[in-house]
Amino acid sequence: MLIITLSFLWFIRETKAVLFWLYLWQLKEYRIPRFLDHFRTEKGRQLLLNKICLLKLLFLFIFIYWYLVADDLTLEAFISLFGLLVIYSIEDLKILKDFFQRRIKTPVFTKKIIFLLSFIGLILAIFLYFIFHEDLNLVISIVAFDLFTPIIISSIVLLFQPLAILGRNQIIKRAIRKREQFKNLLVIGITGSYGKTSTKEFLYAILSEKFNVLKTKEHQNTEMGVSQCVLNNLKPEHQIFIVEMGAYCQGEIKLLCDITKPKIGILTGISEQHLALFGSLDNIIRAKFELIENLPADGTAFFNARNRYCVELYQKTPHQNKFGTGQAKIKKFLYGENVELSGLENIEGAKMVARELGMTDGEISKALEKIENKFAGIQFKKGINGLKVIDATYSANPDGVIAHLEYLKTLRQAQGKLVVVMPCLIELGKATIEVHKRIGQKIGEVCDLSIITTKERFKEIKEGAASAKALASQVGEKVLFLENPKEIFEKIKNFCKEGDVVLLESRVPSQLISLLLQ
Repeated sequence: MLIITLSFLWFIRETKAVLFWLYLWQLKEYRIPRFLDHFRTEKGRQLLLNKICLLKLLFLFIFIYWYLVADDLTLEAFISLFGLLVIYSIEDLKILKDFFQRRIKTPVFTKKIIFLLSFIGLILAIFLYFIFHEDLNLVISIVAFDLFTPIIISSIVLLFQPLAILGRNQIIKRAIRKREQFKNLLVIGITGSYGKTSTKEFLYAILSEKFNVLKTKEHQNTEMGVSQCVLNNLKPEHQIFIVEMGAYCQGEIKLLCDITKPKIGILTGISEQHLALFGSLDNIIRAKFELIENLPADGTAFFNARNRYCVELYQKTPHQNKFGTGQAKIKKFLYGENVELSGLENIEGAKMVARELGMTDGEISKALEKIENKFAGIQFKKGINGLKVIDATYSANPDGVIAHLEYLKTLRQAQGKLVVVMPCLIELGKATIEVHKRIGQKIGEVCDLSIITTKERFKEIKEGAASAKALASQVGEKVLFLENPKEIFEKIKNFCKEGDVVLLESRVPSQLISLLLQ
């Protein structure tokens, strides 16, 4: 009876584990470098080696030893079995709690995920069938399966990747064929380490005032996402197609250009974001420049003047585009030179593109009146007790964080307080120490309180904050590491008063957002 109960509790825990590991692979877009980079973080390492895993392993060894010595369920073996039962009971209670609080991480149930779940379910059924008849084998097998779940699920995901790639290539070919049918369609490609989505949204809002415009949807910036958009959403009535282009290695922007054939390219900015995946900043620069290289000879390129790498690429871009055909000269423009704050250049770039397409200042102004928030990447929300909450949790990159902190500084009222809550940034490779010190220094200059929710580079953020004279003497009180959403909420509630501003940056806990908002 004890072993049957253990099996039931294990099955609940294993179901949750399978869903989590599929969620993580899907979150990392089934890319091995992104998946592996996750385990450089503190939370990533805890997934593989933690106290619970060590306790399970200890009880399992005790159970095996005494069972084999006595060839029976001795008191020592029984105690170890009971220990496993207690551990799985605690884990299942936490799963139940997370379920009711909607904190269970599950993948989006796409066709691929449903197929993988079905296959894994079949494997589990076969596995249980063959081990269920003998107590020793059952206990050893289910605990071992539990401990090796990350490897098992990852192996299954990778096993079917060749099939997924074949399916992906077929979808891309279909998208290319469909795009070729739209001879008069104007495609605008947007890429960069940051600012892509906000520039796309601003441009869509402005151009829609005069043209029939299609844009790629949220997070739809990979070859699969863009191809699906072409196949499912592109219609003959569309005059302009705005394509956000993301990449994690060289060649991916070129592939997106092969699919969509952009005539206008916008380079929004380049930073160390995803440096761990690209290997070097030079590789990032070359990857982003693929958009400009693949414009036609009569194409037009726009570069963010507030980003030095974009300015350098603007200067090296030839007036005669050697990458296309014909003798027409490529046009190139810098935008955003005169904006007061970083981030505001995105809307200036959108306005410049609109003017290039023949829209008048009156038409552009009319469209701008409908845009409530003209600062990129943030949303203003009402918080509890009169707090003002800035939600910048969509994504995070070094330049974006600095820009948001600069903007936060402009919102200070008399005697008011400014707070930031954020995790350490990921996928920055060898630049991570310098980047986090730079962010820390800006936090020290701007914020009265900063709460860092992950541990990886908390030390560097704190060191950077200490270098800012305004915070140097109080850095221990004003730069805190807290990861529990309720503790963070209580700290903010006790520290802040009506009218104070809280900036939520990057992937902060959803429970905290719910607690802070009215």
